[in-house]
Amino acid sequence: MDSTHRIVKLTEFTPEWLEPIRRLEQLCRQSDGSKLKIGLEHLTKESGDHAYLYQVEGRFAGCFIWYTADGVEANLSAMVHPDWRRQGVFRRLFEAAAAEMSEQGIQTCRFKVPADSEPGLRCVEHLGAQYDGTQFAMELAALPEGLASDEVATTTLRPEELEDFGFMVRCLSQAFGDEEEWTLRYLGHTREPSRHNYIGWHGEERVGLIRVNLLGSGTAVIHDFCVLPAHQGRGYGREMLAQIVQLLLAQGCTCIRLSVAADNRGALELYRRTGFEIVTESRYYTCNLKRVPFD
Repeated sequence: MDSTHRIVKLTEFTPEWLEPIRRLEQLCRQSDGSKLKIGLEHLTKESGDHAYLYQVEGRFAGCFIWYTADGVEANLSAMVHPDWRRQGVFRRLFEAAAAEMSEQGIQTCRFKVPADSEPGLRCVEHLGAQYDGTQFAMELAALPEGLASDEVATTTLRPEELEDFGFMVRCLSQAFGDEEEWTLRYLGHTREPSRHNYIGWHGEERVGLIRVNLLGSGTAVIHDFCVLPAHQGRGYGREMLAQIVQLLLAQGCTCIRLSVAADNRGALELYRRTGFEIVTESRYYTCNLKRVPFD
């Protein structure tokens, strides 16, 4: 790499740096005819996000972003300027990030690729990454009439309290099939101030959990929405979702988002009935960090 090429590791996600990344995102989206969305509004130092930029004579040629939710697997997003593809930009960015990941004990990588991005799909194929499912990103389009019906809800949402933590671990682990040890790590990595946790109660019994990440500018992301398996099928989830949507709207949120696995038809239908519409489709691929072919 000569002196006109350099990799910059961001230490602050300031407008000075984010705006050029946003312009690069728009350029890649237009060039590829894709719905690429790198998630710039998510980037915060407090969330443990890492970002590398590739510059050529002061111009932005590429961007590589990663974070970990459990300390073992890294979630990756990247883009390369159309004029600088197939010239080693992605490889050099990945190498720089991989060194940092290895130091932090990261073992696997999980790539997020827009389903309509041919360059992105070719890239993960070259890396030998394994397909790991498809997700839809959804946004609240309109609150359906009758969502806040006269029917008395049987569940209530309350903000998380200290004594709720054990239930959160149990609920997440049982609902998503994860080991409690992994869930503990995950919650430890996702406890920044922007996230708010709500417990669903049926009478005096905890039955579910829903988490919200407030990103600023009126944007809220609903995630980790689950009901204990023993209480599923009773309409508690539908009531919890309706209540959190109404709460966020009352707080002034103008953009409410969530993601759902494409094969989770039950959840997808529930979200549609609550007023959410699909806006993008992403495919996920995983690979062992030590087996990534950098040559």
